[in-house]
Amino acid sequence: MLQLPSRNSVSCIGLASYQLFEQVAFSFNGGKDSTVLLHLLRAGYYLHKGKSECFQGNLSDSMLNCPIRTIYFESPSAFPEINSFTYETATVYNLQLETIRLDFKSGLEALLREKPTKAIFLGTRIGDPNAVGQEQFSPSSIGWPPFMRVNPILDWSYRDVWAFILTCKVKYCSLYDQGYTSIGSIYDTVPNALLSIVDSSSTTEIFKPAYMLSDGRSERAGRMKKLPLKCDTACLNNGVTNVSQSGSFIASIIVVGDEILFGTAEDKLSAVLCKKLNAIGWQVTRMTVVQNDIDCVAAQVEQQKSTNYMVFLLGGLGPMHSDVSLAGVAKAFGVRLAPDEEFEEYLRLLIGKHCTGDRNEMALLPEGITELMQHSKLPVPLIKCQNVIILAATNVSELETQWDCLLETPSHPLMRLPPFMSKHLGTMLSDVETAQTISKLCLEFPDIYIGCQRKSRVGPLVITFVGKDKTRIELAAEKLSNSFPAGAFSGGDCG
Repeated sequence: MLQLPSRNSVSCIGLASYQLFEQVAFSFNGGKDSTVLLHLLRAGYYLHKGKSECFQGNLSDSMLNCPIRTIYFESPSAFPEINSFTYETATVYNLQLETIRLDFKSGLEALLREKPTKAIFLGTRIGDPNAVGQEQFSPSSIGWPPFMRVNPILDWSYRDVWAFILTCKVKYCSLYDQGYTSIGSIYDTVPNALLSIVDSSSTTEIFKPAYMLSDGRSERAGRMKKLPLKCDTACLNNGVTNVSQSGSFIASIIVVGDEILFGTAEDKLSAVLCKKLNAIGWQVTRMTVVQNDIDCVAAQVEQQKSTNYMVFLLGGLGPMHSDVSLAGVAKAFGVRLAPDEEFEEYLRLLIGKHCTGDRNEMALLPEGITELMQHSKLPVPLIKCQNVIILAATNVSELETQWDCLLETPSHPLMRLPPFMSKHLGTMLSDVETAQTISKLCLEFPDIYIGCQRKSRVGPLVITFVGKDKTRIELAAEKLSNSFPAGAFSGGDCG
């Protein structure tokens, strides 16, 4: 199973490096994919130089070395283990390592100005977000410095990568032994929950190594958008920058519906979904309603998918002219809609004789980025396009069913965290009387969201405390009550 992709990859390397080895570069980031590519490049270099020059009866240094120009984009948010492994590997294999501390585009521009480079070897695989539309040889995108992107392992699977590493006994970054399956920055990467080991005798969560992941489609389940534990400026209301000691994963909700914007229908689903996410410890940063327009949907998806770990999209699914959600998602990711035979079969079983024509247009899904999340209680699978989950619910009951099924799906990306809890206090004091005290509490309790709301100007002021630490919520509420005369506030328990 491993022999064919390896052979194809080495052939790709040989074609790219033939008489040009000095004019190519290798982008190495310390991850498993670029580690595999490094050793394929060593094989390609050996074939390029010829056995007679590289090997004379014994394993010489030239067999170990790979003097190819290597670039490493070092980020201040990189894991220390990644940095250490990268520099150690460069020393062992005599890589001509050039460290770049700029963003990828600016770094490439500087790199190509300094020395002509015709091609760059990349460890891109077909499941990567930036792999859509790429082939083994793909020119750089419009607006980027001109060079040839060479992707020798583009058609490799997650299993292929680990089969190569384990079979060839290749040294890899130690993070993979700690349950990390896809490594980004320290702010968006956690161990894969699917590798978690339940051990009642231990207070520390333990994870199996990355190569134990049985389903490669869940490789990126550990790539989470987390709020940093410390932040210079408040990124949420009232300065909530430290929601919990383990960080909080953030999500946004997009509702598609002209009828909501015209006021002829009321959006109840997003409020319910927000509560569902809070119950598993997720922070919702935005809820947006957009009209039934492909460009409007695409613009919101494109903006929110890059700033949130997960985006939930409601509405706009079906056979009507106004059902444009899938087209909007496809446009946001820069892919086309293509027939999905598996999804089409589900639809045929569901709608039977009402399915007309050679192709059911409802079965056109964003190509190359779609995952069908099946559950026995659902008539058709949920649709997931990278970090966008599309829910087909039309009422609260359907949403609750789809949510429960989503959490029961083995490959779901929603890691459970301590839930948000809340406490409410009511008072007949005026806004002016309470404002200064509440502002001081916001500074004293940055981990607690403190919100104020009135149902009417003549009714009570309701102060809400939301967080993950019950003790801290109770303390903040107690401090507010003690700042005013006894009986000024009334409220329920934290729950």
